[in-house]
Amino acid sequence: MMNKIKDKFMPTLLVGVLVGGIAVIAFKNTGGSSGYSVPVKTVKLSRAAKEGEIIFNASCASCHGVNASGTESGPPLIHKIYEPSHHGDAAFLMAPKRGVRAHHWPYGNMPPVEGITDQHTRKIVRYVRELQRANGIL
Repeated sequence: MMNKIKDKFMPTLLVGVLVGGIAVIAFKNTGGSSGYSVPVKTVKLSRAAKEGEIIFNASCASCHGVNASGTESGPPLIHKIYEPSHHGDAAFLMAPKRGVRAHHWPYGNMPPVEGITDQHTRKIVRYVRELQRANGIL
């Protein structure tokens, strides 16, 4: 009886362990860490990016951190996961409107952000992209 149970559930257990191992490796390879923030080199920003920084600090920094470096509540946006080829500007434009389902980080879902217009978000994107460029992500 015990052998039948073992034979029946062993493949499922093996697949579960394999998938879990792959997930851990994938997270490590995307730069995931147990730390909440990343070091961010700051630079002189364009006028539009400075405006974006002000909006970001008022609406986003409480979760994403000063200079988008991340906190224990939200991921760093100055990270290769958020480079334009993986998270284009359109993804950033939709995030405050619709919120974001958690898919790269263990922070949980991001709720929609009240009061952020498309114009605000474009300035925030400009700010984030300039910081990314200064930190070798673009």
